[in-house]
Amino acid sequence: MDLTAQNISKTAPAAPMIDPFGRAITYLRVSVTDRCDFRCTYCMAEHMTFLPKKDLLSLEELDRLCSTFIDKGVRKIRLTGGEPLVRKNIMHLIGSLSRHIEADRLDELTLTTNGSQLSRYAEELAACGIKRINVSLDTLDAEKFKTITRWGDLAQVLRGIDAAQKAGLHIKLNAVALKGFNDHEIPDMLRWAHGRGMDMTLIETMPMGEIDLDRTDQYLPLSMLRATLSRQFTMTDIPYQTGGPARYVQIAETGGRLGFITPMTHNFCESCNRVRITCTGTLYMCLGQEDAADLREPLRASTDNALLSDAIDDAILRKPKGHDFIIDRRNNRPAVSRHMSVTGG
Repeated sequence: MDLTAQNISKTAPAAPMIDPFGRAITYLRVSVTDRCDFRCTYCMAEHMTFLPKKDLLSLEELDRLCSTFIDKGVRKIRLTGGEPLVRKNIMHLIGSLSRHIEADRLDELTLTTNGSQLSRYAEELAACGIKRINVSLDTLDAEKFKTITRWGDLAQVLRGIDAAQKAGLHIKLNAVALKGFNDHEIPDMLRWAHGRGMDMTLIETMPMGEIDLDRTDQYLPLSMLRATLSRQFTMTDIPYQTGGPARYVQIAETGGRLGFITPMTHNFCESCNRVRITCTGTLYMCLGQEDAADLREPLRASTDNALLSDAIDDAILRKPKGHDFIIDRRNNRPAVSRHMSVTGG
């Protein structure tokens, strides 16, 4: 399979995608698989039923879909999952998409990973033009790591981080803040990350998909956590941006950056420039809404991209102003039925 042999574009560059609220859509997140080698308790049920492999878009179809979005003004693509690096032959897709970076049609190609496969793929990722990655890591305690991931091995992830840094990849750690689990550990994690030259972002747990726990028992507002951290650290708000929803502060004591992603306490919808595609070709215009558009049918209906482009345009015109996430004792059911691993984390 040689994806790089495809033309960069089969259609002329299209008009930029502008949603009903005047926001330009320049960032695409693509879930290449719903499968994962972990079963994080806040993300999945332990005994998940994954999509049949026949329902997934092929790597060639994913490439064509991403390339069409690039034609339409997307400048950043993040590959997600599930765990993207467990998708068979995923490096073929990454290597192919890197041609858009070389052609200056894409500013950044990156991915979010749990780190389990980084020892295997770090050098290849760097060779494909990937400069930075996000690694999801909620604890540095091996026993707690096993508890939260159910199947994960902390030592394997740490080896992956070592390999990624050795390959020259810049790493940002993503940690979901969980009340009573890792909240007291976060100051030490922050010092560890900054001591290794890694930024860190804290994320509020989100009400997506049925899991085996009550999310109200886990939910920790980051406004409370920030107040707690301010007793140990001097935090200064900075305008630093990576294209995502995090708001950053500079930590005087460590010299590093800390981001806050707060979909519950302070949503980031007013500046949303993102849409998400699932591994089956479903386009979600908002992470926290159920409205979606099927792109698989127009993708497969023609070798020309006109039908696909029109379907994307119609969907962008339905992008809502924001999401409606709520977690409390009266609203402890998922706000949306699909799991984060389906939509793309």
